[in-house]
Amino acid sequence: EVQLVESGGGLVQPGGSLRLSCAASGDTFSSYAMSWVRQGPGKGLEWVSDINTGGWNTRYTDSVKGRFTISRDNTKNTLYLQMNDLKPEDTAVYYCALGGATDWRRFGSRGQGTQVTVSS
Repeated sequence: EVQLVESGGGLVQPGGSLRLSCAASGDTFSSYAMSWVRQGPGKGLEWVSDINTGGWNTRYTDSVKGRFTISRDNTKNTLYLQMNDLKPEDTAVYYCALGGATDWRRFGSRGQGTQVTVSS
């Protein structure tokens, strides 16, 4: 079973940047497509982005296109999310999750989350 631990969240002003990381244990990380999902205050879980096993195919929800970049380093068992030009509506707990956009819910495996707060 793959264990996931997110880090890198924090408080940032609008327009600022953060880089989230997700460290995965085990030797099967490279076998999974991976997603970032988030849960804003009073909202449900929202898929944000995914990346295929090799790292060359990425997708984003419309609200973050052009601002967020997902990447992975399979040699380090780590998933990343570079977030630029952050907006208050990006405030949420961010989770990394096994699986891509269509199956992360079915896998039901994600980390404990890292809080991102965008506020002046």
